[in-house]
Amino acid sequence: MPECWDGEHDIETPYGLLHVVIRGSPKGNRPAILTYHDVGLNHKLCFNTFFNFEDMQEITKHFVVCHVDAPGQQVGASQFPQGYQFPSMEQLAAMLPSVVQHFGFKYVIGIGVGAGAYVLAKFALIFPDLVEGLVLVNIDPNGKGWIDWAATKLSGLTSTLPDTVLSHLFSQEELVNNTELVQSYRQQIGNVVNQANLQLFWNMYNSRRDLDINRPGTVPNAKTLRCPVMLVVGDNAPAEDGVVECNSKLDPTTTTFLKVRLSSPAHPVSLSTVPSASMTRLARSRTASLTSASSVDGSRPQACTHSESSEGLGQVNHTMEVSC
Repeated sequence: MPECWDGEHDIETPYGLLHVVIRGSPKGNRPAILTYHDVGLNHKLCFNTFFNFEDMQEITKHFVVCHVDAPGQQVGASQFPQGYQFPSMEQLAAMLPSVVQHFGFKYVIGIGVGAGAYVLAKFALIFPDLVEGLVLVNIDPNGKGWIDWAATKLSGLTSTLPDTVLSHLFSQEELVNNTELVQSYRQQIGNVVNQANLQLFWNMYNSRRDLDINRPGTVPNAKTLRCPVMLVVGDNAPAEDGVVECNSKLDPTTTTFLKVRLSSPAHPVSLSTVPSASMTRLARSRTASLTSASSVDGSRPQACTHSESSEGLGQVNHTMEVSC
């Protein structure tokens, strides 16, 4: 890989072009940080706040960052032609090895939010040797049942697409109480992302299948994520139940569960509340288990409380709660 690929790239994959933005340059054999945004957003709307956060500078100094935009979701994207078949969630995951190979990454640490978290989990299941670790924010491992599917269809008939997507990003309480913030996102979703392309991504996300994972030992030949995983969810977030269920299906010895309690309004996809020490340890887990991210760094003890909790079969996994 050349010394610097900093900037925008269009990468050819088996399922079409992917828009990718590289920030920084490769640092030896360290993994790249690869991000994947939620539906309704793109890498700028989803991750700019996080990577501009002061405490993240320590991490970005040491790792190249690769932002992936889902097909047609980037700023200024052309509208897909009539009849275009948007890639399935599995195909979106299968596009990522082309990105890894194009830039010569040996492996990546994935940071995904919502739909992007689902895609990265799929990626890690299909291509485990390419993934060093995952941070999955607001992941819902479950496909929609018939009732949920019908409710989504009905919502699409009675609400605008931005409003429908907002109900995925925000809790009902936030939609009612944080009107200024919600209005800001409504405008950005409506003006920044091509609406026809967004509709295709939204439809595909809502037709996803269950993420085929089970905690090791619970069923014969159980599939699970082999890499260390940090699960992150906001208190009372729409995806809270899904994240808790995902936690119950992962190996408790390599999984960290981080629950963020917000004492003031914060946008639903900001990761700036994740303790910098935990993120640093995650990113430095090249030779050590990512479960070290569950340890609370002494430099910021006031931000976190750390507890051991039993999940599922009584096995212990690492749990943190952060109040902000």
